Amino acid sequence: QVQLVESGGGLVQSGGSLRLSCATSGFTFSRFWMYWVRQAPGKGLEWVSRISTGGAMKYYADSVKGRFTISRDNFNNMVYLQMNSLKPEDTALYFCARDEFGTIRGQGTQVTVSS
Repeated sequence: QVQLVESGGGLVQSGGSLRLSCATSGFTFSRFWMYWVRQAPGKGLEWVSRISTGGAMKYYADSVKGRFTISRDNFNNMVYLQMNSLKPEDTALYFCARDEFGTIRGQGTQVTVSS
């Protein structure tokens, strides 16, 4: 079955960096756009970034543009999110997903940014 497993979250100070990873299995990874979405405490899911099947096209939410970078490895069925210049408002549970609404997503990895 489809599996998405995120890792790499943690506690970091404002201005710091983290790299999230997502290991996938159970589907033909290279045929799907992949997404990162997040859920802040008490809020709904928010789309963060998406990447095309081959990795050439990348899009970001305005709130993270210029600070986050999405990438993928189609050989190893992995997707990544490099997060730099982190802000307290980036604190959330981060999910990799197979669609922008997070309908098919992993269990998430917690990112906490302290001020």
